Amino acid sequence: MTSDTPAGRRFRVFNRRRSAPSRARRRLGAAARMLAALALAGGVYTAFAPGAFAEDTRQLSASAQEGKALFDTSCISCHGRNAEGVVGRGPSLIGVGSASVEFQVGTGRMPMARQEAQAEQKQPAFDKAQTKQLGQYIQELGGGPQLPGGPLTVDLKDNPEALAAGGALFRLNCTSCHGFGGGGGALSSGKFAPGLHDATEEEIYAAMLTGPQNMPVFGDNELTPDEKREIITYIKLQLQQEKDPGGLFNLGRYGPVTEGLAIFIVGITILVFAALWIAGKS
Repeated sequence: MTSDTPAGRRFRVFNRRRSAPSRARRRLGAAARMLAALALAGGVYTAFAPGAFAEDTRQLSASAQEGKALFDTSCISCHGRNAEGVVGRGPSLIGVGSASVEFQVGTGRMPMARQEAQAEQKQPAFDKAQTKQLGQYIQELGGGPQLPGGPLTVDLKDNPEALAAGGALFRLNCTSCHGFGGGGGALSSGKFAPGLHDATEEEIYAAMLTGPQNMPVFGDNELTPDEKREIITYIKLQLQQEKDPGGLFNLGRYGPVTEGLAIFIVGITILVFAALWIAGKS
């Protein structure tokens, strides 16, 4: 029956036709088993994965809930629904802490009106209570640096050497950008170090703790909390009270550069007139 005869050929064609549906059924069965296995694996992963698809059940404090409401209406477009950041708009806020939020929002640098080389200080969009609420929400969301409690300056009655120590630390760590007089200065790519004349204690401490813009982060392993307080004491008592260190005139409070330039110009002018007068007399 399997020879190359008309009857054998008909038998082979019949067998192929009969086996075709069985192969199709086997393929469908294999595909169904594969889909079932994938569905089972997906269900197990969804049930036991650590929060991959589960709803966020973290309990926020009342202050953080108020901050979240403010965040959802004013910050979400740039920083994302869960503060994870948006490419080309705003960075992630996970881990920045409440100190960073209180500095950026409290000084009006955030929210930004437009993308610039540097966020400039302006009138804050939120009051102090709302700023604290925003900071508390970001703190509970991802943790990070926080402003310490208690005074941020040193009482000179308890530590009379704190002012001199703060001045030495300021000159060592801060003058390269902010100037000897705290007037600020230009940096690269259109950026600048702001002046410190109107900065509050909280703003200075938060800036050292978080390193906004181009400023480096001065963690507690680089500047201890006591050293930060000494620097703030020096800024508040020396630089913010019109006591220009090492300068006779207030020439922008930029330190020796402007003073040296002024002395050079005035000195050259005096010497020129003196030479003309001597030449005329002779």
